[in-house]
Amino acid sequence: MSYPMKWDLDSLFKGGSQSEELAAFLQETDTLFQTWLDRPETDVIISELTHAVDMLFGRINEMFSFVSCLIAQDVNDNQALLLEEKLQVQRVKFESLRLRLAARLRELEDDAFATLLTEEALKPFAFSLSELRQHAKDEMDPAREHLAASLAKDGYHAWQSVYNEAVGRMEIPFEEDGETKILSAGQLSNRLDSPNTAVRERASLAYQKAWSKEAPLFAQTLNRLAGFRLSLYEARGWDDVLKEPHALNRMQEKTLQTMWETITKNKSRFYRYMDEKAKLLGVEKLSFRDVHAPLPVENKEQSDIPYDDACDLIIRHFRKFSPKMADFAEMALRDGWIEAENRAGKRPGGFCTTFLLSGESRIFMTYDGSMANVATLAHELGHAYHSWCLKNKPVQLAKEYPMSIAEMASTFAEIIVADALLAETEDEATKKMLVENHLSRSLSFFMNIHARFLFEMRFYEERKNGMVSQERLNEMMVAAQKEAYGDQLSEYDPYFWASKLHFHITMRPFYNFPYTFGYLFSLGVYAQALKSGASFEDQYIALLEDSGSMTMEDLAMKHLGVDLTTPQFWQEALDVVLADVDKFLAL
Repeated sequence: MSYPMKWDLDSLFKGGSQSEELAAFLQETDTLFQTWLDRPETDVIISELTHAVDMLFGRINEMFSFVSCLIAQDVNDNQALLLEEKLQVQRVKFESLRLRLAARLRELEDDAFATLLTEEALKPFAFSLSELRQHAKDEMDPAREHLAASLAKDGYHAWQSVYNEAVGRMEIPFEEDGETKILSAGQLSNRLDSPNTAVRERASLAYQKAWSKEAPLFAQTLNRLAGFRLSLYEARGWDDVLKEPHALNRMQEKTLQTMWETITKNKSRFYRYMDEKAKLLGVEKLSFRDVHAPLPVENKEQSDIPYDDACDLIIRHFRKFSPKMADFAEMALRDGWIEAENRAGKRPGGFCTTFLLSGESRIFMTYDGSMANVATLAHELGHAYHSWCLKNKPVQLAKEYPMSIAEMASTFAEIIVADALLAETEDEATKKMLVENHLSRSLSFFMNIHARFLFEMRFYEERKNGMVSQERLNEMMVAAQKEAYGDQLSEYDPYFWASKLHFHITMRPFYNFPYTFGYLFSLGVYAQALKSGASFEDQYIALLEDSGSMTMEDLAMKHLGVDLTTPQFWQEALDVVLADVDKFLAL
């Protein structure tokens, strides 16, 4: 079957950034906001305000998801950037309404709040309201929080916009096939994963030169958004930069600490695999870019997987685990939910964004035929299926799950495909390639992500004392990478802080550790799936349905019967990967 490589956005709002439908929807949303904001507080009961916040949350999400797709597919779409600015204004209005509801909840005594949640109209909102009330207790008074949200539009979120626009303008010369090509940052990023060592080396040189040129600007964006964040935390009386990330991910501090401690204790057991991979790549010691490079193959056909074949492969292997998941993937791939075309002008990276009101998702990536790209496509389809399982929830807020559990669903989808491919192949070389691909992605979660976490923790500590120079950012990045990789690499990437979008995302501070959490959590879910067989399909859907209305610890206890604050779960998950190390060394 043939699948489109460009997504269909017209089915959501026809006309792209010039969409009249979007303009009308935006105007209608603005009117709704004003109607609610103009109403005297004494005239509004809490249940009415709750439903208004929920309804407007869905509308804001729908527009932001659409505009994020427009900007990703064409970073030079100036009209889309103007739309993003208008939506930031609406985000401030939404925050005002949310703060109004939070203030009303905070004023209630515990008994009165408990009674409120027994109201029939509010029972579906119990978790969301409890969470909002706790956040309100931790924050400043509503007037100052409103002021902070207003200032954030141009004093905080704008720095991410500056970063995105600058990355989108990057045009990087790269010699390939006897000619100099002009690549986008995303296209060059794919060259860094080439199985050809010479291509990786040329791409790495071009990469370092390009990002070093832009580093002075990106040092500003990183410092300024961090400065805003720290000032806000200080005003709230917070002295822990992880307080907000913990809350957003609905995770206890002890859970995160236990996870990293268990990983660190096991890292040395991966070093022999890294040494063996270096030999197979023909280098004495892996460099930062070699860690995630695929193994060399004998011919192009083994490494170049056509997009249609990749889609069929994913659907087929999803079906072995879950017919419902496979049917969903086939629909999404067939109906134009994926933007995969390899062309200039796109932003780098990949993502899945959900349209809460439409019940649909859109997946963005740049497909180049590699096995890593197949894994990325499966990963993003896992995200999309997660949202699909929540689409019939009556409460929009309950469809918004934390990043930590989002990354469980995506990596779980990856594991299904990877294990199925391994089980069906008889060729030893292919088996070795597949096991190694899984291990290299594991190292991303255990070492690359850990380096990001260590860097951010130390950067924020230094940023409290003033601006951190570009040179110092480079030093801190290399030091974090050396620690995270056990100083096992020949070269490191000093500009990773500049090239990685995640450091510059303002809506999600510490956009790193949830990936590792989600990966290890997915291994636990997968182990349960293997034990349960066909009956696990519905168990998995039940877990996803609860993901927007439970803490991570409660979710794990209810659906897996495990305690995330103790090392046992994390060690058992790591043991699954360590078994792959032994399997790889044997191959």
